[in-house]
Amino acid sequence: MVHDTQLKELAGRTVLVTGGAGLIGSRITNYLRQVGARPIALCTLDAYPRNTYRELFGVDPSDPDVIVGDVQNPAAVKRVVAEADYVIHAAALADVAACTRKPMAAIHNNVTGTQVLLDAVAACERIRRLVFVSSASVYGNGNPDDWARPCDEYRSMRALLEAFYGRVPAQFHEQAPLRPMSVYANTKAWGETQAALTLGAVGTSYTIVRYFSVYGDPQVVKQNSHSWVVAWFATRAALGLPLHLNGGGHQVRDLVHVDDIAAATVRALLAPRAHNETINIGTGTPTSIRKVAELVAARYPGSQLVETPMPPGDPLGGYAATHRMESVLGWRPTITVEKGVARYADWLSRTPAAIPGWLRSESEAASA
Repeated sequence: MVHDTQLKELAGRTVLVTGGAGLIGSRITNYLRQVGARPIALCTLDAYPRNTYRELFGVDPSDPDVIVGDVQNPAAVKRVVAEADYVIHAAALADVAACTRKPMAAIHNNVTGTQVLLDAVAACERIRRLVFVSSASVYGNGNPDDWARPCDEYRSMRALLEAFYGRVPAQFHEQAPLRPMSVYANTKAWGETQAALTLGAVGTSYTIVRYFSVYGDPQVVKQNSHSWVVAWFATRAALGLPLHLNGGGHQVRDLVHVDDIAAATVRALLAPRAHNETINIGTGTPTSIRKVAELVAARYPGSQLVETPMPPGDPLGGYAATHRMESVLGWRPTITVEKGVARYADWLSRTPAAIPGWLRSESEAASA
């Protein structure tokens, strides 16, 4: 049970969570239950095999508050919105590679579905606030001129960062121009603007949360995807497969544990200063992909690191400016990347069934 006086207003309230049966959505709904709210999960249940939802995410499809439906369906969305006091819009085709391969699917899920939901929320006077789940991918690689400032302090910091990371990682501030580099990022940038336009026009409160790189058990890898680096590296290492460092692993990510993501998102529903705000949800700590591989390899002695080409739409990345998050939400993440990677590796060793059969087949073929 979560004991937080800031969240007592949610007790007895109904919160609609679109995408509420997925990794992030299921953690959010669980957190909401712990603070005494009633979460309704609207989800298609088609992103993973059905047993994944029950066995790994703890979602019971027979639960009357788990609604199997699509945010693109206006009638279904209108019905569930009418029951809610708050809404968290987390439903999306969230795989960068899948959005790149199938841009129309990204548009249907992330653009059409978002507009259907926004229309229903705008028409429902009961809704106190909508939290729109966006992504740090909207920043792209940031502005390369941000660090080109003529003062000794910045020159010194730049030299230290270049020595450590091989380049200067960008720090992303909420007021920075958006520079999406992928179909997925572009749909999220559109959703942010559209949430402000649609809900601002009727005076419904909204908050945009930009998640940085979410990871943590029970995250499971998807075929032909390059997202979810901790899960990919740990799963491959557990099978004795090499860890692929796309582009050499020099990309930087701000890795945020899914438990911290859930806590921040629920706080964004209530925080008075979050009204019509955009907030980064990150740790403020840059971690290179190579560093993640090294942390995983330390848990699996003998792991091999192999450099591979950079996939399309994969940004060099950066890390979050967290001042606004801390001041608006009154909160900071609690799980370090070192602790989170260790937790994931321990979970995977206890839950070998989470390793998909197609990846086991790849391992068997490689060792044949």
